[in-house]
Amino acid sequence: MVSKLVWMMPDSVRFGNDFELDVRAYQLRRAGIPLKLKPIPMELLLLLVERRGELVTREQIVARIWRKGVFVDTDNSINGAISRIRQVLRDDPERPRFVETVTGRGYRFIAPVLESGAPFTTKEEVSPPLAGVGKSAKETSHDHLTVLTPRLRRVAVGILMVLIVALAAYVQWFRSRVPPSPPSGRLMLAVLPFENLTGDTGQDYFSDGMTEEMIDQLGNLDPQHLGVIARTSVMQYKHNKEALDKIGRELGVQYALEGSVRRDSGKLRISAQLIQVKDQSHLWARQYDREPSNLLALQAEIAREIADEIQRRIGGHERIDPTHQLSTSPTTVEAYELYLKGRYFWNKRTAQGLQQAIGYFQQAIDKDPTYGRAYAGMAEAYALMGGYGGSPPTESMPKARAAALRALQLDERLPEAHTALAVIAQTYDWDWPTAEKEYRRAIQLNPNYATGHHWYAECLALQGRFEEAFPEIENARQLDPLSFIIAADYGAIFYFARQYDRAIEQLRGVLEMEPDFPRAHMLFWAYIQKGLFADALAEAEAWRRRENMTWSWAMIAYVSGRSGDQAKARVALEQLEQLERHDALDPLALAVAYIGMGNNDKALVWLEKAYRERSSGLTALKVDPTYDPLRGDPRFQELLRHIRLTP
Repeated sequence: MVSKLVWMMPDSVRFGNDFELDVRAYQLRRAGIPLKLKPIPMELLLLLVERRGELVTREQIVARIWRKGVFVDTDNSINGAISRIRQVLRDDPERPRFVETVTGRGYRFIAPVLESGAPFTTKEEVSPPLAGVGKSAKETSHDHLTVLTPRLRRVAVGILMVLIVALAAYVQWFRSRVPPSPPSGRLMLAVLPFENLTGDTGQDYFSDGMTEEMIDQLGNLDPQHLGVIARTSVMQYKHNKEALDKIGRELGVQYALEGSVRRDSGKLRISAQLIQVKDQSHLWARQYDREPSNLLALQAEIAREIADEIQRRIGGHERIDPTHQLSTSPTTVEAYELYLKGRYFWNKRTAQGLQQAIGYFQQAIDKDPTYGRAYAGMAEAYALMGGYGGSPPTESMPKARAAALRALQLDERLPEAHTALAVIAQTYDWDWPTAEKEYRRAIQLNPNYATGHHWYAECLALQGRFEEAFPEIENARQLDPLSFIIAADYGAIFYFARQYDRAIEQLRGVLEMEPDFPRAHMLFWAYIQKGLFADALAEAEAWRRRENMTWSWAMIAYVSGRSGDQAKARVALEQLEQLERHDALDPLALAVAYIGMGNNDKALVWLEKAYRERSSGLTALKVDPTYDPLRGDPRFQELLRHIRLTP
């Protein structure tokens, strides 16, 4: 006979030497430091810990996390979630300390758990752990420990629920009689994707544009007290009807705005409702029927009413009006629609999408040459073209600069134009003080501008200013928590800061969610610095099979050279050189290949060529460990001075 606890999950539990699972905060910590764990792995870990010592079948996992009738690839999802849990816990599946696999059946949490606080526990006698053997009635009758039967548990839960409801009613009554006090931090709002009710997917640009405009309008109203989640994160829910409480947890928001758009027969109908996430109560709802020519004024009207409702609940804040008055002339409305189409394609972040965006921005400018936002959009598109393979920097950056300067001439308060100028200063002019000044101005104009915080963090990291970079990238993450590029660049900053374990953990997390996300394959370089050459080579080979890109050959040459396989390195280098004879390649790819093979002189020749061509990748020379073998060479130090990364 052995005894087993029938256990109700407390607010916080500890296991291992330094892990703590905080149920209330929905967070896993190690030695007090929060660990990155997405909602599905977190829910699965909670289930396993709650059922510690018991077999949890795959069917039970599906029922708990996805519910019945939800059609997803649950097998792969469970496997991925278990893999992620093991990575975070540093658990070996062959010799598990925490999560044991029961082949063909499910999983079991096997680590001892120490509860924090005073959870409710009772003891129940069970027979020895032999499969298929249960307790007999005689054994149960001889048990001297208290047994809480299922019927009694239901009664206890019912009484507890009555008490909770009564307490909640009292708290609600009490709050209604006491003026609300300002919270210590900002409230957070998610503008969920506006639904396109036209029945025409060709109108998605309009509903998506409405979502983005509401984010922009609300983000500028009271940024000190109201944070608004960025577009990238909320658009993940466009065709994904998640429960609102789950969205609230994933995005870290207290409020959500839902809406829909219908256009027909020259009429425009917009519906919007503001919801408090914690109890899903509807705080405010309106339906607007307008002429399309009134759209710009209508957006400001909706934003103002929502902000008033939220500020009324925050209490004690001065009313803040929209930052600029909007023209409603027919020309402006037509230019605005073209601008929305441009933004729709800009957000695709592909070379083709950026070209299409530039075309629409140009049409908007042709309609209204005084429309500063169209110039700002064009500046951002051209500034990104080099990085997405659309055109060399020597062609795209001058066009980006001209558009950004024109945008600011028309309206100095456009944060997008300031960030475009900052990118040009950073990656093309290597003018770091100007880049920093422009990033700061963009963030000052809109503290909720996730891209501003993100790119500024990268700017600081490339200069080696990591103590300043990490708070900025964390600001960006909070404003855009589901952004793959922000998550990947978080990992890149860990890598540049030589925190390789944290870089690997961060980048693996991105690749689990999006295996083909290019930036997350910086995981390769972190593997190299840890001496994990086999893992690095597997990563490079997988990338080559998936994309057959130039950089995959450079990676294979580099890791093969570093690991001592010069023959394999030479084969990869020959492939790279063959590609270079037919197409203009980034010279940095060849420089890196030669560094791995120990040929520093050839590497410096290609670095000089990268400098002449103003390769944007040169900005990482100061902090990227890849270039460590060259740091003692005067030619390398001269390059750093040329790009103004040393005095």
